[in-house]
Amino acid sequence: MDLRHLRYFVAVAEECHFGRAAERLHMAQPPLSQQIRQLEAELGVELLRRTTRRVGLTEAGRAYLERARAILADVDEATHHARRVASGSVGHLALGCVGSATYSLLPTLSRRLSAQLPGVDFSFRGDMLAPDQVEALRTGTIDVALLRPPAVGPSLVVHTLRRDRLVVALPVDHRLARRKRLRAADLAGVDLIVHSADRRSVMYDIVLGLLRDGGVEPRIRHEVGETSTLVTLVAGGLGVAVVPEPVAALALDGVVYRPLAGADARVELAVAHRPDRFEPHLARTVEIIRTAV
Repeated sequence: MDLRHLRYFVAVAEECHFGRAAERLHMAQPPLSQQIRQLEAELGVELLRRTTRRVGLTEAGRAYLERARAILADVDEATHHARRVASGSVGHLALGCVGSATYSLLPTLSRRLSAQLPGVDFSFRGDMLAPDQVEALRTGTIDVALLRPPAVGPSLVVHTLRRDRLVVALPVDHRLARRKRLRAADLAGVDLIVHSADRRSVMYDIVLGLLRDGGVEPRIRHEVGETSTLVTLVAGGLGVAVVPEPVAALALDGVVYRPLAGADARVELAVAHRPDRFEPHLARTVEIIRTAV
């Protein structure tokens, strides 16, 4: 028995006529009749009651028809599902985002991913530092990361998306808030709020390197793990912070942003995943992110 026998039987059972069933199946009637007899012989039961005028179902035939339809429907659904998996249209993915991407990019990106890949179940983890994302990629807690290079750790596939300008977040009443643009030297002697060194933040090294290259020894007053907390402390007047420009999407009351002069005052944003991940829906997701950003 194979699926062909089931399809033949269902056609005859629904048409109640061998001739019409043969036309529906695009085959001759004698081979169809022969296939149905082979099926009945293999089952050891009579499925059809034949007369000179019509073909009817026996009790066994009615029961078999119900199960045959279910089997064929399952096979068709399995085929459809396999094709969707192969095309990258279904699956589950967890995305991790650095703080600035969480606020500026994730709202639009989540809508685009849902619209273009409605069969993929997406989950998101926001405000993650790059080292935490690298570890989450390693353990499989997340599948795709939006992070700030360099990504230190196991080898990753990394695609640079863009280079964001760095800006200075200041309390609205800070003396430097009256400036239209700031230089690294302007931050000499200013209380700074930075991402945590203990958690190996990429921004910590970038900010300190930028200031020291400008001849400024940073005066760090607070270290935090989340970008939202960092900007909240700035709003509270506890210091200033150097952040990627997309952080301004937070639009927190009491905070203003001023451009930081200098050709090097930029930081990369990249999308990353493990090199041993080849799922079609992951590849499509990465491509959508690269196109969107």
